[in-house]
Amino acid sequence: MSLPPLAALPANLQPSAERALSAFRTALADQAPELAHWSDERQQAFARVAAASDFVSEQAQRDPAMLLALAASGELERSLAPGELRGQVAQLLADCADEDDLGRRLRRYRNRQQLRIIWRDLTRQADLAETCRDLSDLADACIDLAYRWLYERHCAQFGTPVGRRSGEPQHLVVLGMGKLGAHELNLSSDIDLIFGYPEGGETEGTKRSLDNQEFFTRLGQRLIKALDAITVDGFVFRVDMRLRPYGSSGPLVFSFNALEQYYQDQGRDWERYAMIKARVVGGDQAAGAQLLQMLRPFVYRRYLDFSAIEALRAMKQLIQQEVRRKGMTENVKLGSGGIREVEFIAQAFQLIHGGRDLSLQQRPLLGVLGTLEGQGYLPPPVVAEMKEGYEFLRYTEHALQAIADRQTQMLPDNDLDRARVAFIMGFDDWAGFHERLMYWRGRVEWHFQQVIADPDEEEGGSGDSCIGGEWLPLWEEALDEDSACRQLGEAGFVDPAAAWRRLTDLRNGAQVRAMQRLGRERLDAFIPRLLNLTVEHGNPDLVLERVLPMVEKVARRSAYLVLLTENPGALQRLIELCAASPWIAEQITRFPLLLDELLNEGRLYRPPLAPELAAELRERLTRIPEDDLEQQMEALRHFKLAHSLRVAASEIAGTLPLMKVSDYLTWLAEAILDQVLALAWRQTVARHGTPKRADGSLCDPDFIIVGYGKVGGLEFGHGSDLDLVFIHDGDPQAETDGAKPIDGAQFFTRLGQRIIHLLTTQTTSGALYEVDMRLRPSGAAGLLVSSLGAFQRYQENEAWTWEHQALVRARVLVGSPGVATAFEQVRLAVLGRERDLEGLRLEVSEMRAKMRENLGTRETAAGTGANAFEAAAPFDLKQDAGGIVDIEFMVQYAALAWSRQHPELVRYTDNIRILDSLEQANLLSGEDVHLLQEAYKAYRSAAHRQALQKQPGVVAGDQFHAERQGVMRIWRELGLK
Repeated sequence: MSLPPLAALPANLQPSAERALSAFRTALADQAPELAHWSDERQQAFARVAAASDFVSEQAQRDPAMLLALAASGELERSLAPGELRGQVAQLLADCADEDDLGRRLRRYRNRQQLRIIWRDLTRQADLAETCRDLSDLADACIDLAYRWLYERHCAQFGTPVGRRSGEPQHLVVLGMGKLGAHELNLSSDIDLIFGYPEGGETEGTKRSLDNQEFFTRLGQRLIKALDAITVDGFVFRVDMRLRPYGSSGPLVFSFNALEQYYQDQGRDWERYAMIKARVVGGDQAAGAQLLQMLRPFVYRRYLDFSAIEALRAMKQLIQQEVRRKGMTENVKLGSGGIREVEFIAQAFQLIHGGRDLSLQQRPLLGVLGTLEGQGYLPPPVVAEMKEGYEFLRYTEHALQAIADRQTQMLPDNDLDRARVAFIMGFDDWAGFHERLMYWRGRVEWHFQQVIADPDEEEGGSGDSCIGGEWLPLWEEALDEDSACRQLGEAGFVDPAAAWRRLTDLRNGAQVRAMQRLGRERLDAFIPRLLNLTVEHGNPDLVLERVLPMVEKVARRSAYLVLLTENPGALQRLIELCAASPWIAEQITRFPLLLDELLNEGRLYRPPLAPELAAELRERLTRIPEDDLEQQMEALRHFKLAHSLRVAASEIAGTLPLMKVSDYLTWLAEAILDQVLALAWRQTVARHGTPKRADGSLCDPDFIIVGYGKVGGLEFGHGSDLDLVFIHDGDPQAETDGAKPIDGAQFFTRLGQRIIHLLTTQTTSGALYEVDMRLRPSGAAGLLVSSLGAFQRYQENEAWTWEHQALVRARVLVGSPGVATAFEQVRLAVLGRERDLEGLRLEVSEMRAKMRENLGTRETAAGTGANAFEAAAPFDLKQDAGGIVDIEFMVQYAALAWSRQHPELVRYTDNIRILDSLEQANLLSGEDVHLLQEAYKAYRSAAHRQALQKQPGVVAGDQFHAERQGVMRIWRELGLK
C-alpha cells in the first residue's frame, strides 16, 4: 500500500499537542529561544507527533537538548545513508570508560534514534521499509559494537578463547531471529537472539584459563545486561533468548557442533519456522555464515515437505487457543487475520518448496511474497492483496507502539488512544479506521485458509469427518474380505478381489510395517482419499494397479503422502495421468519428487518455450555454489524429469500436438546441454587452464556439440538417446595456461569425457541422457573429440555414404558461434558435392536392406511379405517397409542427390521442412510430399503413444495400409531397391 495519508489533527488531540509543546518549552528553560529557529513545518510536525506519542513528548521533556541537537543535525528531515547508524554508534563508544558508561551511552543513543524514527514514521517522511530498516540497523549496530567493546575487555580479564582443534582465536556468533533477522523490526520489538561459538577449547594469556563455554556464557550475560537491563535511561533492546535449544532451561551458548547435533536430533517444527529468518547480527560474520550453512538442511529439506503445513496448522491452533484464553482477539499480530497469518502463508511455501527452489531461501516477507508471484506459486492478485493487507497491519502495529514505546499489538480500549491510532493511520475517526482494519483482517484470514486450512474442514464445518471416510473401515481391516470386496464391487471395481489383494499387500508389506507412527497416520489419512477419487475414474482397477506402487515407494517418506492429502487437485491429476500412461506412472514411482509438478495445473499443461526453458535452468544453477557438483547434477536431472513430465502430460491432455512435443523435448535437451557444456568447461579449465587457438589467443570455448539423428532432426521423443559429435577449433599441440598444463588435444578430450560423465552418471535422480558417440569420425575407433580440420578431412575423404546420410540431420546444438558457422560451411560443402546418382541409389538401397534384414519384422519379411497387411501380423512403425526409416532414407537420398543444384534442400535438418523444400524445387509432387509428411507424422504420433504406454513401436498389420503402400510406391519411383 502507499503511505497512510496525513490526517488533520482532530479536536480531541489538540489539548495533548498544546500540553506537550508547553512542557517542552518549560523543559528548555533558557534554551527556549531555540524554538524560534524552527520552521512552522517543524513546529507543526512536533505538535502532531507529540499529540500522538507520549514517548516523544516525555523524551522532549526529559532531554530537550537531545531533541534540539537532533533537529539541528537535519536527521529529522532526511533518511540515513547505509552504514551511517553504525558509524555514529562506533564514534559514540570510541572513548567509553566502563560498562556503566557503555549502558548509559547506548540507551541515550537508542532514545535519540527512537524519537527520530517515530517522528519520521508519524509525519510520513519514512515508509514502512525505511522504518523497519532503521530499527534493524540500530539493533545490529548496538549488538555488534557492544559485543566488540565487551569482548576486548573480557579477553583482558579471562584470556583469549582458542579453538582446541583449529588453534585459532574464537569469537561469539550472535544470530538474530524473527523480525530482526529479516530486517523487519517493529517500533518496540524484543530482539530474539541465539549465541554460538565455533569450537571448544580454553582461553590463553592469563594465569587461570576458562573453558570456552564458560568464557562465552559470561560474555553473553554481559552483552544481555548491556542491552536489556532497565536503568534511569530506559533500555536499549529487550533481549529474548528463549528461541535457543532447550529454551530457558538450556545453556546460554552452544558450540557449532552442539547446535548442529541438537537441530538434527531434536529440532522441532516451530524451530525450523524460526530459523528461516536467522541472520548473523553480531560477532564473527564468517563463522556465522558457516553455521547457517550447517543448519540449512534442518530448515530446508531437499524434498517437497508438505508436513510443514501440518506443523504450521498445529502452531496456529496453539496460538488461537492462547489468544482465546487471554482474550487477545483484538491483537493485530496473533488474532485472526493478523500479521502472523501472512507470515505463516509465506513460510509455508518456504518450508515446503525452499529445499528445491533456492529463490525461496530468503528472509524478508515482502521479498518472499514477490518470489511466490514471480515463480508462479500464487497468482498476482492474491500476492498484491496480501502485501497491501500486511502493510496496513504493520503500519497499525507501529501506530500502537508509537504511543508509549510499548511492545503491544492490542487495539486500544480507551477513546484517547483510539483517536491517536485513527489519526496516525490517516482516518478521521476510529470507526472508519476499524472498518478498514477488519476488512484487511478478513482478506488475510481468507487467504490463510486457502493455504493452511485442513482440507477435511469444510467451510463452517467441524472438521470431524474426513474425505473418503467410508473407505476407512475397509483400509483398517474392520471389514471381512467378502464385505470389503462387495464395497469395492459396488463402487465400480471390475475385479474387486484383485483390488482388495493389492490393498492388503500394501498394508501388510515390509515398507508399511516399517513405518513410524506419524508416517502410518499419514498413510491412513491418505488411502481413503485415494480410494474416494479412484472410484470416480472410469477404470478404478487400472488406477489402483498403477498408483499403489508409487504409494509403497514413498511410504517411508510420508511427506509425499501429505503433499497429496493437502492438495486434492494434485491427487486428481496423479490419478488421471497414471491411468493414461504407465510410463508416467513409472516415472513418478521412480522419482517421487515429480509430484511437485502436479501442484500447479496451469504450469503442468503449459510447458515453457525454448528461451524460457534456457533462462529457467540458468537461473536455477546460478543459485547453486559453483563447487557443489552433486547439487548441480541433481538440479539438472530434476529439471529434465520435471519438464519431460510436463510435456507428456500436455501430450496426453491434447494441449500439445506431436510436432510441438518433439520441439519441446529437443529444446529441453539443448538447454541442458548448454549448461552441461558450461559446467564441464568451467571444471576442466579450473583444473588445467584455458586451451589456446593457433594464433596463441585463448579459446572461448571454440568447441561445439553437434546433434545427429532425432535431436539433430528436431524429432526427439521420450527416452530418446543423444547422438552427439564433439568438435573443437583449438590448437591441438599448444599447452593450456593453468597450473597443470596439458596440450589442447588432451584438454578437449577431457572436456568431452566430462560432458559425457555429467550426462550419463546415475544419481538418485537417474541419468540425464544415454549418449551415443558412434557417429563421430571413424566411429568407436576414432578420437572422442575431433578438430574442425580433421572432421572436414574425414568427411571429404573417408566417410561412407551412410555417414553423409547422417550428416543431413546434423545440427549444432550448443557451443561457440564461430565454430558453429565453420561447421555448417563444411556440412554444406560435403552434402553438396557432385555424386554418381546410380551409385548413390545402390548404396542407400543396400544400407536399407541390411537394416530391414537385421531390425525388421522377420515373420513379414520386414513388411514386404504377403502377410504384412494382415491384422494378425505386426507392423514395426520404424523398421518395416513403408515405415519411418523408409521416409527418412528417401529424404536423405534426395538431399544428397540434388543439393548440389538445390542447396536449399540441406538448409534444415528435419524431414518435414526438407520435404517442403523438395516440393518447392519441383523434385517431388505436392501430393507425394503431403503423403510422406502425413504418413511420417502419423507413424511418429503412434510411436509416441506406444512409448507413453511402455509398448514397443509395433502395431497391428491392418493399420496404415494407405500410408505404407504410398511410401513404398514413392520409394520405387525414386529408383531405390
